[in-house]
Amino acid sequence: GENFDQSPLRRTFKSKVLAHYPQNIEWNPFDQDAVNMLCMPKGLSFRTQADNRDPQLHSFIITREDGSRTYGFVLTFYEEVTSKQICTAMQTLYQMHNAEQYSSVCASSSCSMDSLASSIDEGDATSLAKLQRYNSYDISRDTLYVSKCICLITPLPFMQACKKFLIQLYKAVTSQQPPPLPLESYIHNILYEVPLPPPGRSLKFYGVYEPIICQRPGPNELPLSDYPLREVFELLGLENLVQVFTCVLLEMQILLYSQ
Repeated sequence: GENFDQSPLRRTFKSKVLAHYPQNIEWNPFDQDAVNMLCMPKGLSFRTQADNRDPQLHSFIITREDGSRTYGFVLTFYEEVTSKQICTAMQTLYQMHNAEQYSSVCASSSCSMDSLASSIDEGDATSLAKLQRYNSYDISRDTLYVSKCICLITPLPFMQACKKFLIQLYKAVTSQQPPPLPLESYIHNILYEVPLPPPGRSLKFYGVYEPIICQRPGPNELPLSDYPLREVFELLGLENLVQVFTCVLLEMQILLYSQ
C-alpha cells in the first residue's frame, strides 16, 4: 500500500492465510497474524509470463514470551490468476498508473495533456515507449500470476527435511500427472503419523515422491543446526563472516539487516 509510485506489478498487496491444519493445538496455538507476516514479509505480489517465477524457500522463527521457539519453513511460488475480476482490476491500475506517468512527463515538458503528442521531445517519447513496453499489463496478451505460500511449522529446525517435503508437495500441486495418493494423504501423514525422532536418533519417512531423512542430536551433542553454511559464506563473504564470528565471541550486540 505504501509504494504507489511503483508500477502495479511492482507493488505489494495485502495477503491472508487461506487455510491451516490442524485448526488448533493446545501446546502450540496458531498465530495467524504472525505467520501471515512472516510467510510474506513483503506482502502479496503479482507477476506476468515475462517475469521470473522460480519458487523460493525461506525460514522464520517465532519466539514466545516464555522463550519457547517455533520454526517455520516456507515455499513461495506463483500460480496463474483465474479470476477475471482481478485481471481487470490490474489492467485498470495500469491505465491509472500510465495516465499519471504521462501527466508527470507532460508537466516536466511544460505542456497540457491535449498537446502532449506534439510537445514532448524525442527523449521523453523514447522513455515513454520503453515504459509502456517493459512496464505494462495487457489483459488480452499477458498472463497474470500471483504469489502463494505453503508453510510447515515445526518444534525443531529440521530445515532440510522440511525443504524436501515442501518441494515435493509443490511438484505434486503443479504436476500434470497427479501423485499416487490424494494430496490430503501426504499432509495428514506428516502432521499425524510422522513422529518427532528421539534425541540421538534418525528418522526416515516418505514424502510425496521420495523418502526423507531427518536427524536429531543427542543430549551430549551440539544443538541441531540444519542450515547450510555455504549460503552464509555466499551471502556475507569470508571477511564479514570472520568479523561476525569475532563479535559473537566477544559477546557484542549484532544486528543483521536484510531485504
